[in-house]
Amino acid sequence: MSLQGIFPIDRWDFNSHTILTDLPEEDYTLLMAHARDDKYKKGEIIFREGAKPTGIFYIKSGMVKKYKIDNTGKEHIFYVANAGELLGYHSVLASECYPDAATTIEDSVISFIPVDSFLTVLNRSAELSRRLLKTLSHEFGVLINNISVFAQRPVRERVAISLIILREKFKHGAEAGTPITISISRDNIANMAGTTRENVTRFITEFKNENIIETQGRKIIIMDVKKLVAVSNYE
Repeated sequence: MSLQGIFPIDRWDFNSHTILTDLPEEDYTLLMAHARDDKYKKGEIIFREGAKPTGIFYIKSGMVKKYKIDNTGKEHIFYVANAGELLGYHSVLASECYPDAATTIEDSVISFIPVDSFLTVLNRSAELSRRLLKTLSHEFGVLINNISVFAQRPVRERVAISLIILREKFKHGAEAGTPITISISRDNIANMAGTTRENVTRFITEFKNENIIETQGRKIIIMDVKKLVAVSNYE
């Protein structure tokens, strides 16, 4: 089921998958000329907070969490990226070290595009520049929305919103009309929602009792997304 009309998912999606879609062929070929495909196992680090960027990353398959670690060592996941999205280009554009870290949530194939290739195409392609500027502006709005919502809402609503966001990410490749299955650890959900694993487990049990979801081990199957949106109380 589409979320259109019942939940503003665009306010939670960076939309970086639109950057390379139908990019002029000459620009795309030049950009990918020196790209290298790397296979990552689930839980592998792509880049660390504070490291100097040497290129950007294009997710061909799989899923990646972007997060910061606070002074107690706790992760705070602020975004989950999946196939078609770009990572790390903000730091290249700013000539700064990575302000966050990125780690795979599942086995992934990710193309590494050297910084020189990226900047060469950027300097010659008005279309790529326009798309990056549009996406960066949108991402700023997404982050402000994220901060605002998660600073003010009760934990139950934050968990519901996190599940809605994850459902959209795991929709990729799923058969139309079938319930979406989320396969992600309770710890990662807790780090998205800004709460504890115990709270996540409790609310998942509540949602299951309310026939909103089903579970199979660590997997969460969203059975009634309309009810989940109602729980999120998002307007």
